[in-house]
Order: sequence, then structure tokens, then C-alpha cells
Amino acid sequence: MPKQDDYFSKILADSQGKRATRDFNMKSLNWFRRKVKNIAGNKPISSSKIISQKKSSSTGKILVGRMYHYLYDPKTKNKLPYYDRFPLVFPIEYYDDGFLGLNMHYLSPKLRARLMDKLYATSSNSKLNENTRLRANYKLLVNATKYRLFQPTLKRYLFTHVKSRFIEIPPEEWQIALFLPTERFVKKDKKFVWNQSKKMRWS
Repeated sequence: MPKQDDYFSKILADSQGKRATRDFNMKSLNWFRRKVKNIAGNKPISSSKIISQKKSSSTGKILVGRMYHYLYDPKTKNKLPYYDRFPLVFPIEYYDDGFLGLNMHYLSPKLRARLMDKLYATSSNSKLNENTRLRANYKLLVNATKYRLFQPTLKRYLFTHVKSRFIEIPPEEWQIALFLPTERFVKKDKKFVWNQSKKMRWS
């Protein structure tokens, strides 16, 4: 197993070969088909059905420090220069009407891996099992230079604008979800978004 500080970067590097890429993409495709079938309905989800302080496998609940996919329709979408309709997010803080999270889609795969390696250092354990969760919070991220890559990923989400059930990604599958091209940017393509994020991270 790669050392903790380059775990996800190593996974990305190992997938660059033709056969490795083919195998990785097939595994990712099968994973995606299995997960996405759990999304149902287009109605907003109430906060009472989402928030749970107890561990649950239900895709209607979220926990801080875990990874989730869901459909989202921003309240201020007409004013935003671009946005992601299918976020891949680690929630880091709860609010009465929503949550603050890190949407990894706003970084290119290479920078995504680098940030994830840093975040991995905050995990509750290094085994990537059912008990693993990130213990990063806004105060920690904003006060540590090594986490500056998080800036473009920080987004505020409202429960009333979530348009599907949540797909919880088990920690043992984070390495697949992280590099799967499931971003659905509106108004701009992903290369434009990633270039903007690359500029932002140095601020």
C-alpha cells in the first residue's frame, strides 16, 4: 500500500498505462452503473430526511467527512458563471438549511489527487474501510497552507435544491469515484473550470 501522503496520486499515476486505463475505466463504469441506479425522483429532499448524526447506509442521509454524489440545481444558477449539476462532495459543516462541502469536481484529476492526499491525512483511520471519514473542517483548511487547493472546491449547498437522493460512496471506493468523469458543468466546460480553479488556488 502506498504511503498515506501519496496514496491517491499513486493510484492516478498507476492508471496511466493503456491496459491499466482500460481496466480502471471498466471498473469505474461498472461502479457508476451500480451506484447511479439508486438515484430516484426529482423532488427536493427535506433537511429532516437528510441530516443524521448516526451512521447509516441510506442514500437519504449524509454524514460529515463521507463522500456523496447527488443531483443539484443551484438557487442562484442564473447568476453563477458555471456550476456542477452532479457534485462529488465531502460535507465538512452542517447548517439549518444545508451544508458546506468540498466538491472535488472543480479540480483537475491531478490536483484532485494532490488535495485528496492532504485530506487523507485527516482521516479517522488509514484503512479506507466503513469506519473511515475525513475530519477536515473549514477552520483547519483555511489556516493551513498545505490545504490551499481546497479553495475552488468549497461550495455551499441548500437542502431544498438537492434534486435526488444521495449516493454515499464507501471509503474503499473513493479512489474510483475521485477520478470518474461524472462532473456535469453547466455554462462552461470542465477544462475552463479547471483552469479557473488552478488560478484561484494560489490566492
